[in-house]
Amino acid sequence: MSTPFDRLGPDLVTTDPEVVASFARDEAALGVQGGAGGAGPLAVVSPRSTADVAAVLAIAHEHRVPVVVRGAGSGLSGAAAAPDGSVVLSTRRLARVLEVDPVERLAVVQPGVVTADLRAAAAEAGLFYPPDPGSVAFSTVGGNVATNAGGMCCVKYGVTGDFVLGLEVVLADGTVARTGRRTAKGVAGYDLTALVVGSEGTLGVITEITVRLLPAPGPARTLVATFPSLGAAGAAVAAVTRAGLDLSMLEVMDRTTLDAVDRLTGMGLGADGTPAAMLLAQGDGGSAAAVLEAMAVLCGDAGADDVVVADDAVEGEALLEARRQALPALERLGDWILDDVCVPRGRVVDLLEGIERVAAAQALTIGVFGHAGDGNMHPTIVHDAADPASVAAAARAFDAITSLALDLGGTITGEHGVGRLKRDWLARELDPGAMAMSRAVKAALDPRGILNPGCVLEP
Repeated sequence: MSTPFDRLGPDLVTTDPEVVASFARDEAALGVQGGAGGAGPLAVVSPRSTADVAAVLAIAHEHRVPVVVRGAGSGLSGAAAAPDGSVVLSTRRLARVLEVDPVERLAVVQPGVVTADLRAAAAEAGLFYPPDPGSVAFSTVGGNVATNAGGMCCVKYGVTGDFVLGLEVVLADGTVARTGRRTAKGVAGYDLTALVVGSEGTLGVITEITVRLLPAPGPARTLVATFPSLGAAGAAVAAVTRAGLDLSMLEVMDRTTLDAVDRLTGMGLGADGTPAAMLLAQGDGGSAAAVLEAMAVLCGDAGADDVVVADDAVEGEALLEARRQALPALERLGDWILDDVCVPRGRVVDLLEGIERVAAAQALTIGVFGHAGDGNMHPTIVHDAADPASVAAAARAFDAITSLALDLGGTITGEHGVGRLKRDWLARELDPGAMAMSRAVKAALDPRGILNPGCVLEP
């Protein structure tokens, strides 16, 4: 089948149906929430340079062909689910670390660089790139920027967007633009960098990213506390938050998640009976010991069954790996939908207890894990996709949890993005004025509506 992109040559373009199908979606549970289907995309284009990307978009603009950008495909919101008749633009060949500057404390990378590789390159220069999503070993920096991804270090260091200094972006008609700066300060003009960060491929295609780096922190220390109930764990989180402890990480896993991780890894997390919840915390730098000592007291006051501080770095890393295995472990229980909601830190207890009620009401298994330190939880709804009744119950649970987050003063997504999975929820969170502004920005930068149509906003 011929396409308008054939002129770019077979080195950049493939129309092989099996290859195209493998690039046509991400990890979102679109079987429950809707998504791509039918004939699928026309082709996959894998550019090698910014000039190649500009050529792709110029052709797409001319022929009004939708373009969906795809990194590693690890997204969980359906943003990379390519609609019929579109072209998938893969960033897999744009994968070089272009520069690490230890004087200015910055790095310049292409979007296809794996996040762990950027962190390693920074570490070689004695520096630190904090964003640490659970998919750090395989997600790409471009995808992290496109969704403004978070991770386990957010409680202290913030999300991806807090480290993006500047971007090179190709606009819908093929125009190449640079936003931001390389200097420590700079406020000239509108903050176009922040506008593109988190836009999920709907405003332009990112081809180069300049990120801020930090001095490497001191060795981390890890604390683990187990609790007889989710409420007790939530009370500990509230107490730690009120105390203002300088933690670099504060994660939570419930009993369902701990059981699943234990079965997957054999780590013995439930050797003496699986606790209702576990908090996993880290402190880094010179104050780490004092910070974790103070947290241990607060956990005890909240009713913790057991509190242990791991001084050994190997043991601490093993515990972190248990947290990273939360979603892979829950995936083994059946079909799943991963939610991503964020509430004020003072309402974490209400969210956790509300999710328990939803699970009981729908007679479903819902594993809960997430970033307790900033209120960002990932309820994972396990169901049977072959059973219509189970699918319907899962959809009801998803809606109930998302609605609960809004009712608690939270947001429908803390780090995974809106994508297609939560597009219909955006209008419930934003007021009519904010929705009008969003549509005006989209229309101005993508007047023909070719950039990831149906993602974030209605096409």
